[in-house]
Formats: sequence, C-alpha cells, structure tokens
Amino acid sequence: MFTRTLARPAALAGAALTAAFVLSACGGADHPTAGHDPSAATGTPTAGAAASFGAADVMFAQMMIPHHQQAVEMAGLAETRAADPEVKRLAAQIKAAQAPEIATMTGWLAAWGRPAPSASAGHGMPGMDHGTSGMMSEADLAKLAAASGSDFDRQFLTMMIAHHEGAVTMAKEETARGTHPDATALARQIVITQEGEIGAMRKLLDRL
Repeated sequence: MFTRTLARPAALAGAALTAAFVLSACGGADHPTAGHDPSAATGTPTAGAAASFGAADVMFAQMMIPHHQQAVEMAGLAETRAADPEVKRLAAQIKAAQAPEIATMTGWLAAWGRPAPSASAGHGMPGMDHGTSGMMSEADLAKLAAASGSDFDRQFLTMMIAHHEGAVTMAKEETARGTHPDATALARQIVITQEGEIGAMRKLLDRL
C-alpha cells in the first residue's frame, strides 16, 4: 500500500517558500500604471492583468502554473482508473477549477512581460521541491498511473491532499506579499477551495 507523509511541518514549508519569494524580490519589481479590474480573478485577461504588480505576484503565477498542471494531470488519470464515484467526481471538480486558472495566470505573465514556465518547470524552481510544495516526483506519478481501482483511489487521495496543502501554502504567501489585485483574489479563492477539498478528501480516505 502506498504511504506518504501528508503534511510536512508548516514552518519548513513557509520558510522555503518565503525564501523563494525573497529571492525573486531581490531581482526588483515592475509596477505598470495601467488601470485594473479587480473582478477579473479568472477568465480571459483584461486591462486588470497589467495593474500594478510585484515580484511576489510573478513568482506566484510562475510557481502555481506547473503546480496546477500536475494536479490536472493527476485528476485526468482518475477518469479511467478510479473505482469510487466520489473520487471521480472530486477529480473532475479539481480539473474543471484548475485548468481555467492556468490560462488566467499564463495571461497575467504575458501581460506583465514575464515568461510562463514550461510544463516540467515546477521540479526545478525555487520553493518547488516535493517536501514544501506537495509536487509529486516522476516516480510518484508513474506509480499512480500504474494503479487502478481502490488502490488508485487511496494513492490519488493521499497524493492530492499533499499537493493541495502545498498549493494552500503558496497561495497564503501570495495573499501576504502580493500586490496585484487579481492575483491576490485568486490566491484567496485557492485557499478557500482547496482547504475545502482537503477536508473532503480526508473523509473519503478514511472511508476507503
């Protein structure tokens, strides 16, 4: 049976991610003066994407994009491998929520003149090690892809809980340090949504 530590000490996660934001901030921040639309937290980027932003906002988008991409990849596996209907439903919910957010954050980076990370960038970015961000290793993903039925369900929930915990930590860093209104609004929504999903997944895991 697959085992994995679901939560690393909060201080370790916070310290590593804080260091990533500080390192980014040392490179300076850009603050365009275009108007903003605070309501545009998701969807097609508008003039709000070019509102005043800083290094923390750029780091948030560049780190969260590959993090979300991995969650969508994991959720996609559940379509054909999960046995429990609730696991399938939750996986579909995760995929439906996070895929549009990837597009939104990619649009922000384009508007800010900053590069979007490649699909594999998460494994090499500061603060994105497996212990602090919840990112799965290639070996973890291969093991999940090889599983099916109730074994898949347990592995998926265990991995996704850790993955969500990493996203919540990253999002809380953005709410504390970010300056872009749409980015901080999305970060707050990620905290609310994913903390709720963590609770649901823990209940499912206890039942399996």
